[in-house]
Amino acid sequence: MKRTLIALSATLLAATAWAGPAEDQAALKLATGAGCMTCHNIEPGAKGPNGMAPIGPAWRDVAAKYKSIKGAQQQLTATVLAGSSPYESHWKDKVSGLAMPPNKVAIAEADAAKLVSWILALEPAK
Repeated sequence: MKRTLIALSATLLAATAWAGPAEDQAALKLATGAGCMTCHNIEPGAKGPNGMAPIGPAWRDVAAKYKSIKGAQQQLTATVLAGSSPYESHWKDKVSGLAMPPNKVAIAEADAAKLVSWILALEPAK
């Protein structure tokens, strides 16, 4: 229980420490409430709340990878809702997780689309 509270506190601290426009704050609140920040970070190289490598890719890396892909918004929104296959993982050997679980129960489709749009608008890491 104590570890869970520490991990949750670290996640919330990381989310609230991100200084940005109101849109950034709204997106982070949405992501934190839906549990996204448990597996993802905004910045590449950041550690998860437990101090280990992230389970999912950093969102700046996602933005860079999908920046020029037509239909990325729809594709990623569908992946957020339905999850991804561990047999088709395109982040293999880059993160500790192989697949994203379905998130239909954690986030509404409209909110997932808003979050994906915000992620895709992030500037790549420098």
